[in-house]
Amino acid sequence: MTQSAPERVIAPGGGGTGTTRRGQAVKFTVLFVLAAFFLLPMYVLAVTGFKPFEEATAAQAWQLPRNWSLEGWSTAWSSLAPGLWNSVLMAVPSAVISAVLGSMNGYVLARWRFPGADTVFTLFLFGMFIPYQAVMIPLQQLLVSAGLMGGLFPLILAHTVYGIPICTLIFRNYYASIPQTLIEAARVDGAGLLRTYAYVVLPVSAPAFAVTLIWQFTSAWNDFLFAVFLTGPNSWPVTVQLNNVAGSMVVPYNQQMAAAVLASLPTLVIYLVLGRYFMRGLMAGALKG
Repeated sequence: MTQSAPERVIAPGGGGTGTTRRGQAVKFTVLFVLAAFFLLPMYVLAVTGFKPFEEATAAQAWQLPRNWSLEGWSTAWSSLAPGLWNSVLMAVPSAVISAVLGSMNGYVLARWRFPGADTVFTLFLFGMFIPYQAVMIPLQQLLVSAGLMGGLFPLILAHTVYGIPICTLIFRNYYASIPQTLIEAARVDGAGLLRTYAYVVLPVSAPAFAVTLIWQFTSAWNDFLFAVFLTGPNSWPVTVQLNNVAGSMVVPYNQQMAAAVLASLPTLVIYLVLGRYFMRGLMAGALKG
């Protein structure tokens, strides 16, 4: 009677685990190198902002300051403070209003299949491809005739209208991914179109709202063309104020770099607060709609 060969036992922590650990180490090393590469501009901005005027030159951009100074930051803040507040008063309403209107439009176009719904949705999408330059003069003439030029309202109106198409697209695709059983259950309970939207659809819309709010806030905050064309000096947002920080004869690099960091902080905060919903909202509805 022959004996079977003894089974081979692989000890814990063998070659497979070692290979996995090496692969993870390589992956994290590559990610760290890429992250450091993309953060280099922020390093230059921050370091140059802490340099005094005589050290803030292009030749010394990579060097740490020999004499740390807050002069550039204080000057940049005093120059940008009115523009930062104007940008907040403009970007927040623009983002919120366009996101709410886009949510309503997306819900109707995704769940209410009325005659011509696809045509209406296509017309909404056309609004995404109209360049700012194509409507500048007619929009200005309209606002001048209405007596609305010079304040923040024209800027809020322009970014709200321009944001509705992209917000409608995002919400329509997101709402198309919601299980139909939830909608049918609400209808069985006697909920109509608006009650279903308010009590069933809206509570699960956080990822889509995160995407649209980030998108719209960033778009409105970074706009320069509408800002310089539709507003006056007292209503200039931070992008116009940032452009005015540049010197005429001598370039104050420390003030410019500090101002650039201050102008970008609000959008960074928005991404940090809502970033965990961002990819979830982008991917939702990617296979439907």
